[in-house]
Amino acid sequence: MVSTIHWTEIHRAGTDTPRSAHWHSESATPPPSRVVGAGDGMRADTAHRLACEGTALLWQGDFHNARQLLAAMRRRIDRKPSKPGDSTADLFHLHRSAHSHRARVLGRLLVLLDDDHCLNLRRAPDVRQACTEAYGPPSEPMAVSLTELLGVIGAHQWRAKGVEVPALRIRIHPHYGVFSPVRGEYVDLVAQAPLPTSADQRTGHRTAFDLGTGTGVLAAVLAHRGVDHIVATDVSPRALACARENVHRLRLTGRVDVVGPALFPDGRADLVVCNPPWIPARPTSTVEQGVYDPGGSMLRDFLDGLAAHLEPGGEGWLVLSDLAERLGLRTRGELLAGIEAAGLHVVDRIDTRPRHPRVRDTADPLHAARAAEVTSLWRLAAN
Repeated sequence: MVSTIHWTEIHRAGTDTPRSAHWHSESATPPPSRVVGAGDGMRADTAHRLACEGTALLWQGDFHNARQLLAAMRRRIDRKPSKPGDSTADLFHLHRSAHSHRARVLGRLLVLLDDDHCLNLRRAPDVRQACTEAYGPPSEPMAVSLTELLGVIGAHQWRAKGVEVPALRIRIHPHYGVFSPVRGEYVDLVAQAPLPTSADQRTGHRTAFDLGTGTGVLAAVLAHRGVDHIVATDVSPRALACARENVHRLRLTGRVDVVGPALFPDGRADLVVCNPPWIPARPTSTVEQGVYDPGGSMLRDFLDGLAAHLEPGGEGWLVLSDLAERLGLRTRGELLAGIEAAGLHVVDRIDTRPRHPRVRDTADPLHAARAAEVTSLWRLAAN
């Protein structure tokens, strides 16, 4: 069923024209039931109040003024002090609740894309290519939140520029909605861990699976390390397209196959690598699916299916942050019990400290947990 928003356009002559447009939301937010026009004369206090009440504001003024209004609304939301939590887990859930509230309110400032993805506002950038990359070919006018459009624009810039991967000395180009490899510590772990020797003992031909490949960065690391054949999988069509593009750009099409949508491919491998979402909680946007996974389902599915997909003497590499443990969302005992229940044992564990900027952000309510975070590569083998 196609979602539609409706509003009334008021002309200078005093006449009213009913309007409607297709509604699109990457986070599956329902179309707003009430939409009013908004322009350069709207005060931030008024916009904030209306958005908090559930009214969406369809912007019809200057693009840069819309961005300034969005920033002013954000400041008003952030003025409300956070409630203290009784535990780290309580603090996390309160933080996520505040994040979700902010996203809902700010997401009610809307813009209209024409039927060619053009943003017909004063001083607006040309967003047609960015929107085509994110949404596909244009077909009809479409209303989106300004926050989503700014994310689309930013993703286009990242895609064009790429992300430097020191372990490969190349750039990986992420697509919209695909987790970008900006946290280099997990890439470095895969680049440095000792490869299993099972293939050398049998055939000398080493194979690997990269599960949840995203941009394809870990598959590229494994190819760079000399693995002969890698099968990279993902359940996201966007990730599959992104990984295939990066594999082609890096001239690895003869060694890396990108297949899906699935977690495990058919067959067995000498090495199975998985970097699942680290936090067992609900994502609030497409890109957050690389970090948040309700109930930790991908981690559980990886562990449960690993033994059946390993060659004799092979290893599974689980790359996982302990942030969920430090936030009280999962215990180390639960992780170890999951490993044991899957018929696996731990060969070794290699630890590293994250280097991302949030580690040093003392204003972050979760700073204490982030500052103590450890990312590990667990080397697992079948019993």
